[in-house]
Amino acid sequence: MNAPLAPELARVDYRTEPSRYRHWSLTVEGTVATLAMDIDETAGLRPGYQLKLNSYDLGVDIELHDALNRIRFEHPTVSTVVITSLKERIFCSGANIFMLGVSGHAWKVNFCKFTNETRNGIEDSSRHSGLRFLAAVNGACAGGGYELALACDQILLVDDRSSSVSLPEVPLLGVLPGTGGLTRLTDKRHMRHDLADIFCTTTEGIRGQKAVDWRLVDALAKPAVFARSVSERALEMGRSSDRPLQAQGISLEPLDCAYEVDGLRYRHVQVAIDRSRRTATFTVRAPATPQPETPEAIIAAGVNWWPLAMARELDDAILQMRTNELDIGTWLLKTEGDAGAVLAVDAVLLAHRDHWLVRETIGLMRRTFSRLDVSSRSLFALIESGSCFAGSLLELALACDRIYMLALPDDPAAAPMMTVGEVNFACYPMATDQSRLARRFCDEAPALEAIRARLGDALDADAAMALGLVTSAPDDIDWADEIRIAIEERAAMSADALTGLEANLRFNGTETMATRIFGRLTAWQNWIFNRPNAVGDKGALKLYGKGEKPQFDRNRV
Repeated sequence: MNAPLAPELARVDYRTEPSRYRHWSLTVEGTVATLAMDIDETAGLRPGYQLKLNSYDLGVDIELHDALNRIRFEHPTVSTVVITSLKERIFCSGANIFMLGVSGHAWKVNFCKFTNETRNGIEDSSRHSGLRFLAAVNGACAGGGYELALACDQILLVDDRSSSVSLPEVPLLGVLPGTGGLTRLTDKRHMRHDLADIFCTTTEGIRGQKAVDWRLVDALAKPAVFARSVSERALEMGRSSDRPLQAQGISLEPLDCAYEVDGLRYRHVQVAIDRSRRTATFTVRAPATPQPETPEAIIAAGVNWWPLAMARELDDAILQMRTNELDIGTWLLKTEGDAGAVLAVDAVLLAHRDHWLVRETIGLMRRTFSRLDVSSRSLFALIESGSCFAGSLLELALACDRIYMLALPDDPAAAPMMTVGEVNFACYPMATDQSRLARRFCDEAPALEAIRARLGDALDADAAMALGLVTSAPDDIDWADEIRIAIEERAAMSADALTGLEANLRFNGTETMATRIFGRLTAWQNWIFNRPNAVGDKGALKLYGKGEKPQFDRNRV
């Protein structure tokens, strides 16, 4: 019997394109792209609220995510992205409070996670792809709206004596700024923590020169010169970019996906759901045809180039499963096809990694693999006969909590192999800035040097075990039982405890701003979203806008 989705979680489709946007407009003039918010208050993704004052919900951020990818791939000559508003005297009032009030816990947490990933993606493109981002704050800017501005490289605030920036979630709603605001104030903008404490516990916001002095914004501009100041600053920021001045973009054609009751089917990715075991098996296929080897041929292939097509499909599948299948707690990751074909693509990625399209494709793969790292699902890699966990596809296994590899000592021809490539060290750093190999071995040189010595070698189960690359290597007699027991044991445990366990174990080593946003912030917000001071009948989030004063449990926990 197939379990129906809860009404709140009727299937969310992350696929969209500019002609379907309800909330954003994208324009390109020369090297500057402008993403302008004009949120349709009647076009919420779910019933029960209106998106007034340029407030947003998941649907708004789905469009933003799509628009950013279109700038990356369809407009390679853009060096600066201006994010602004088309509404008079309003930049963005943040996440819609009434949407949060009527949404269940899982919806709120997944909403915050996706918006975090989108904002982190802005910073990822600034760091790795030469895109610069300018927040042109032309009106009131509060909560998640200011967090969007904080994700940009610079913030220009209109100096009209009324427009301000604020993070009022704690005093107004009894929750935290949910998409990195607290962390970016201290880690990115280097705001003094005592001033940040004042800023985050007041509701009226900070404007004018005080906002500059407190490092909340970078500069001010009077209304009469605001548009000109935005243009001048955007052009100046773009001069430090290495995006190409002349290049032909590729069209991000719609993804072709068959949504089935018990799975998803794309060209290179398939997801099969077993509801009785509460598992989803992700199978990623290697390229089945020869792939282009030169930048010119890659551009001609466009979205059909295997690494780009595969990453788009996998990214969509992860998002679909995270949002629409909450009780499928264990994801089994498999691969199929010719490992040599994957390694050949990797060689092209490395040889042309400075070409804009190759660089953007590596970026999409990096961000997609990172979605696995922060997905609150148990991840097991199953390396069986016919697998191709090599190079870029090995990252799927390295992202997992456990890796099981079938040992076939008596049948070498059918024995599965894994291959470590240079891309596993060079192309896909985690949020910690480590490679997944470095994370696995806690940056210990002997283990990593031993793996480097076998770079490019096809490793069977015994060799992989000796190098510490797999968790277990049962033979064909024990394989089915060991995998079955592991899955059944996992399914019997508390989903809440597993989420906390996995999130702690997946990120060791040096902390970064991104790990703090996904670790410290997400953990606390997850807890606070369950607390009566926020979501109880008399909680601040529930009572917002109703004229009643919240009643707080004053115990510190």
